[in-house]
Amino acid sequence: MTSTTQLSVANEQSVDALVKTIRIPPRPSMLADVQHELANTEPSTRRLAATIANDVALSASLLKLTNSSFFGLRLKATSVEHAVQLLGLRQCGLLMTGIIARQSVQVENVNLTKFWDFSSKRAQAMAHLASRMRVSQPDLAHTFGLFCDIGIPLLLERFPDYQNTLDIANEAADVKFTEVEQEKHSTSHTSIGALMARTWGLPEQVSSAILLHHDYQALTDAATDDSVRSLIALCLVAEFSIHKYHGRENLAEWDKGGRLACEFLGLSHDELEDHFEELHEIFNHVH
Repeated sequence: MTSTTQLSVANEQSVDALVKTIRIPPRPSMLADVQHELANTEPSTRRLAATIANDVALSASLLKLTNSSFFGLRLKATSVEHAVQLLGLRQCGLLMTGIIARQSVQVENVNLTKFWDFSSKRAQAMAHLASRMRVSQPDLAHTFGLFCDIGIPLLLERFPDYQNTLDIANEAADVKFTEVEQEKHSTSHTSIGALMARTWGLPEQVSSAILLHHDYQALTDAATDDSVRSLIALCLVAEFSIHKYHGRENLAEWDKGGRLACEFLGLSHDELEDHFEELHEIFNHVH
């Protein structure tokens, strides 16, 4: 074995050892039960509602969200089963995945409210864009939007100085976001996030897109699955729309990949602006 090969093996071993020190939350049994029911050839509203009703906190969160202004339902849900009937099985499954993730991924002494609010907006925006452009299944886009940065809180928990790394990576104009992370911590939120997505039994396209979502050259790589490239492109459009909604016109990631995302999605400048208007209208109704 050459010295270069030995060094490479040693590096891989040290990274493996490092990853083992990062806490990946196990897939919650409630999520496994919800996924199992939805994967059933004949999923049942009653069985799904009974599963959710076993957890009082999750039931309360589901009812609160169902009756929120975002859905604008004519009727108010009076029970978990009523909520599932009003929302439909797939929409209920998406909501439950988000609620469970928020409950399971927490960092001591770090307030993740902004993180989850941004993730929820991105998920809603991506589902809407996927539906309008017909480039991805809306539920797949929603799941990816919710989980694409899930590695961030896990690294905040592991590294006391990771917030500083995030700040540098967010402003980096000429360096890939993940290269900043790799240099400082020998791993990245994309690697850890993809690992968690697989652990939680999320679709393969979601874990692949999580791994690649800062690698914008993937958008021009025919060897990368179209469904994965669609998620990466939709994510960029969704994130830029959120930044613009909050009055921020510049986004380093958009400068790096925005043109490639628009080309992949076949979006003109005017069409992009139209989508931004639609999304901002949606965000105005989310409280």
